[in-house]
Amino acid sequence: MKWARAVHHVDSLARTCADMATRPVSIFPLRVTQLWVMGGILGHPHDVELVDVALCVDLPVEEVAWLTEPHGSGHWANATRLAQSPIVVFWRSAHAPVWNHRIERPALVWDDVDGVREETLAALGDGEGESVRIGAPTDEEFRVRIERELAVSFDVLRRCTEEYARRRWAPGKLTPIADALWRASEGYLDVSSVEA
Repeated sequence: MKWARAVHHVDSLARTCADMATRPVSIFPLRVTQLWVMGGILGHPHDVELVDVALCVDLPVEEVAWLTEPHGSGHWANATRLAQSPIVVFWRSAHAPVWNHRIERPALVWDDVDGVREETLAALGDGEGESVRIGAPTDEEFRVRIERELAVSFDVLRRCTEEYARRRWAPGKLTPIADALWRASEGYLDVSSVEA
Protein backbone atom coordinates (compact mmCIF):
# COMPACT_ATOMS: atom_id res chain seq x y z
CA MET A 1 0.00 0.00 0.00
CA LYS A 2 1.10 3.56 -0.62
CA TRP A 3 2.63 5.54 2.24
CA ALA A 4 -0.19 8.08 2.41
CA ARG A 5 -2.72 5.25 2.67
CA ALA A 6 -0.78 3.60 5.49
CA VAL A 7 -0.68 6.88 7.43
CA HIS A 8 -4.40 7.30 6.74
CA HIS A 9 -5.06 3.91 8.38
CA VAL A 10 -3.10 4.98 11.48
CA ASP A 11 -4.99 8.31 11.60
CA SER A 12 -8.32 6.51 11.24
CA LEU A 13 -7.48 4.03 13.99
CA ALA A 14 -6.42 6.85 16.34
CA ARG A 15 -9.76 8.61 15.85
CA THR A 16 -11.59 5.31 16.27
CA CYS A 17 -9.75 4.74 19.56
CA ALA A 18 -10.86 8.19 20.71
CA ASP A 19 -14.45 7.38 19.79
CA MET A 20 -14.38 3.97 21.46
CA ALA A 21 -13.14 5.56 24.68
CA THR A 22 -16.48 7.40 24.91
CA ARG A 23 -18.57 4.24 24.53
CA PRO A 24 -20.23 2.70 27.60
CA VAL A 25 -18.12 0.28 29.64
CA SER A 26 -21.17 -1.98 29.89
CA ILE A 27 -20.98 -2.55 26.11
CA PHE A 28 -17.21 -2.35 25.62
CA PRO A 29 -15.60 -3.41 28.90
CA LEU A 30 -12.11 -3.67 27.35
CA ARG A 31 -10.68 -0.16 27.64
CA VAL A 32 -7.99 0.75 25.13
CA THR A 33 -5.93 3.59 26.62
CA GLN A 34 -3.07 4.08 24.14
CA LEU A 35 -2.22 3.55 20.47
CA TRP A 36 1.43 3.27 19.47
CA VAL A 37 3.01 2.70 16.05
CA MET A 38 6.28 0.95 15.35
CA GLY A 39 8.33 -0.61 12.61
CA GLY A 40 8.42 0.52 9.00
CA ILE A 41 5.82 3.27 9.36
CA LEU A 42 8.37 5.21 11.42
CA GLY A 43 10.85 5.37 8.53
CA HIS A 44 11.02 7.27 5.26
CA PRO A 45 8.06 7.09 2.86
CA HIS A 46 7.85 3.82 0.97
CA ASP A 47 5.21 1.27 0.06
CA VAL A 48 4.30 -0.94 3.01
CA GLU A 49 2.41 -4.18 3.25
CA LEU A 50 1.11 -3.82 6.79
CA VAL A 51 1.25 -1.32 9.66
CA ASP A 52 2.31 -2.57 13.11
CA VAL A 53 0.60 -1.02 16.13
CA ALA A 54 0.42 -1.66 19.85
CA LEU A 55 -2.86 -1.16 21.67
CA CYS A 56 -2.47 -0.73 25.42
CA VAL A 57 -5.41 -1.78 27.55
CA ASP A 58 -6.36 -1.12 31.15
CA LEU A 59 -5.72 -4.65 32.37
CA PRO A 60 -3.05 -6.14 34.64
CA VAL A 61 0.16 -7.22 32.92
CA GLU A 62 -0.67 -10.87 33.69
CA GLU A 63 -3.78 -10.63 31.49
CA VAL A 64 -1.92 -9.30 28.45
CA ALA A 65 1.17 -11.47 28.10
CA TRP A 66 3.24 -11.10 24.94
CA LEU A 67 1.38 -12.19 21.76
CA THR A 68 -1.81 -13.03 23.66
CA GLU A 69 -5.17 -11.38 23.16
CA PRO A 70 -6.98 -10.06 26.21
CA HIS A 71 -10.57 -10.97 26.93
CA GLY A 72 -12.81 -8.65 24.92
CA SER A 73 -10.23 -7.86 22.23
CA GLY A 74 -12.23 -9.67 19.55
CA HIS A 75 -15.36 -7.70 20.39
CA TRP A 76 -13.39 -4.42 20.35
CA ALA A 77 -11.70 -5.31 17.05
CA ASN A 78 -15.00 -6.25 15.41
CA ALA A 79 -16.66 -3.03 16.55
CA THR A 80 -13.80 -0.96 15.10
CA ARG A 81 -13.51 -3.03 11.89
CA LEU A 82 -9.86 -3.54 12.79
CA ALA A 83 -9.82 -6.98 11.20
CA GLN A 84 -10.59 -5.40 7.81
CA SER A 85 -7.61 -3.02 8.04
CA PRO A 86 -4.03 -3.77 6.94
CA ILE A 87 -2.93 -3.41 10.56
CA VAL A 88 -1.15 -5.92 12.80
CA VAL A 89 -2.03 -5.43 16.46
CA PHE A 90 0.10 -6.28 19.47
CA TRP A 91 -1.96 -6.07 22.65
CA ARG A 92 -0.15 -4.66 25.69
CA SER A 93 -1.01 -3.76 29.26
CA ALA A 94 -1.08 -0.06 30.08
CA HIS A 95 0.49 -0.98 33.43
CA ALA A 96 3.92 -1.83 32.00
CA PRO A 97 6.17 -0.29 29.36
CA VAL A 98 4.82 -0.82 25.86
CA TRP A 99 8.26 -1.57 24.41
CA ASN A 100 10.08 -4.88 24.38
CA HIS A 101 12.39 -6.81 22.04
CA ARG A 102 9.99 -6.48 19.08
CA ILE A 103 8.41 -3.11 19.85
CA GLU A 104 11.48 -0.91 19.44
CA ARG A 105 11.19 2.79 20.15
CA PRO A 106 7.51 3.16 19.22
CA ALA A 107 5.72 6.48 18.78
CA LEU A 108 2.56 7.40 20.68
CA VAL A 109 -0.32 8.33 18.35
CA TRP A 110 -3.24 8.52 20.79
CA ASP A 111 -3.99 8.16 24.47
CA ASP A 112 -7.11 8.57 26.57
CA VAL A 113 -5.65 11.57 28.43
CA ASP A 114 -4.37 13.91 25.70
CA GLY A 115 -6.15 12.49 22.66
CA VAL A 116 -4.76 12.24 19.13
CA ARG A 117 -1.16 13.36 18.74
CA GLU A 118 -1.44 15.46 15.62
CA GLU A 119 2.32 16.09 15.65
CA THR A 120 2.95 12.35 15.47
CA LEU A 121 0.58 11.92 12.54
CA ALA A 122 2.18 14.88 10.75
CA ALA A 123 5.66 13.42 11.33
CA LEU A 124 4.54 10.05 9.97
CA GLY A 125 3.06 11.70 6.90
CA ASP A 126 6.33 13.54 6.25
CA GLY A 127 8.43 10.40 6.76
CA GLU A 128 9.91 11.90 9.94
CA GLY A 129 8.76 9.22 12.37
CA GLU A 130 12.21 9.10 13.92
CA SER A 131 11.54 12.51 15.47
CA VAL A 132 8.57 11.29 17.52
CA ARG A 133 9.88 7.92 18.73
CA ILE A 134 10.60 7.29 22.39
CA GLY A 135 14.22 6.92 23.48
CA ALA A 136 16.04 3.61 23.46
CA PRO A 137 16.36 1.75 26.77
CA THR A 138 19.70 1.22 28.44
CA ASP A 139 21.16 -2.28 28.41
CA GLU A 140 20.07 -2.73 32.03
CA GLU A 141 16.53 -1.49 31.37
CA PHE A 142 16.30 -3.88 28.43
CA ARG A 143 17.56 -6.81 30.50
CA VAL A 144 15.07 -6.14 33.30
CA ARG A 145 12.21 -5.65 30.83
CA ILE A 146 12.89 -8.97 29.09
CA GLU A 147 13.18 -10.81 32.42
CA ARG A 148 9.77 -9.46 33.47
CA GLU A 149 8.24 -10.21 30.07
CA LEU A 150 9.56 -13.77 30.24
CA ALA A 151 8.25 -14.32 33.78
CA VAL A 152 4.76 -13.13 32.81
CA SER A 153 4.80 -15.22 29.62
CA PHE A 154 5.83 -18.32 31.56
CA ASP A 155 3.07 -17.86 34.15
CA VAL A 156 0.45 -17.37 31.45
CA LEU A 157 1.72 -20.40 29.52
CA ARG A 158 1.43 -22.50 32.69
CA ARG A 159 -2.12 -21.27 33.35
CA CYS A 160 -3.20 -21.88 29.75
CA THR A 161 -1.70 -25.37 29.80
CA GLU A 162 -3.55 -26.19 33.02
CA GLU A 163 -6.81 -24.83 31.59
CA TYR A 164 -6.35 -26.88 28.41
CA ALA A 165 -5.69 -30.05 30.43
CA ARG A 166 -8.73 -29.38 32.60
CA ARG A 167 -11.06 -28.75 29.65
CA ARG A 168 -9.57 -31.21 27.14
CA TRP A 169 -12.28 -33.84 27.47
CA ALA A 170 -15.05 -31.66 28.89
CA PRO A 171 -18.14 -30.81 26.86
CA GLY A 172 -18.04 -27.58 24.88
CA LYS A 173 -15.78 -25.94 22.36
CA LEU A 174 -12.09 -26.43 22.89
CA THR A 175 -10.95 -24.03 20.16
CA PRO A 176 -10.82 -20.87 22.31
CA ILE A 177 -8.82 -22.72 24.98
CA ALA A 178 -6.46 -24.22 22.40
CA ASP A 179 -6.01 -20.86 20.68
CA ALA A 180 -5.14 -19.19 23.98
CA LEU A 181 -2.59 -21.94 24.68
CA TRP A 182 -1.08 -21.52 21.21
CA ARG A 183 -0.75 -17.74 21.65
CA ALA A 184 0.79 -18.12 25.10
CA SER A 185 3.23 -20.69 23.71
CA GLU A 186 4.22 -18.43 20.81
CA GLY A 187 4.76 -15.51 23.17
CA TYR A 188 6.84 -17.49 25.62
CA LEU A 189 9.00 -19.02 22.88
CA ASP A 190 9.53 -15.61 21.28
CA VAL A 191 10.62 -13.92 24.51
CA SER A 192 12.75 -16.87 25.63
CA SER A 193 14.78 -16.62 22.43
CA VAL A 194 15.93 -13.07 23.27
CA GLU A 195 19.47 -12.56 24.52
CA ALA A 196 19.16 -9.87 27.18
